[in-house]
Amino acid sequence: MPDENELCDLAELFKVFGDSTRIRILFVLFESEVCVCDIADAINMTQSAISHQLQILKQSKLVKARRAGKSIFYSLADDHVRTIIAQGQEHIEE
Repeated sequence: MPDENELCDLAELFKVFGDSTRIRILFVLFESEVCVCDIADAINMTQSAISHQLQILKQSKLVKARRAGKSIFYSLADDHVRTIIAQGQEHIEE
């Protein structure tokens, strides 16, 4: 059995996946690295709302950011994120 801290961290990670807006953002990032304005356009939300959700995803180490001049581009942090989503989809489709 994992220790209590690991269990709490795991529960917190799954809470992040509990929001459909964040899931939609992750699906946009599956395609390529994009800026906030492109994510906002893709899922029809304000840049402010997207930025807020990206901050949560970034704190959870699910996305990473890269600055290029005045723009910040976001991408998936690693392949684990893609795997978690794929496993979740597979589970609900059974």
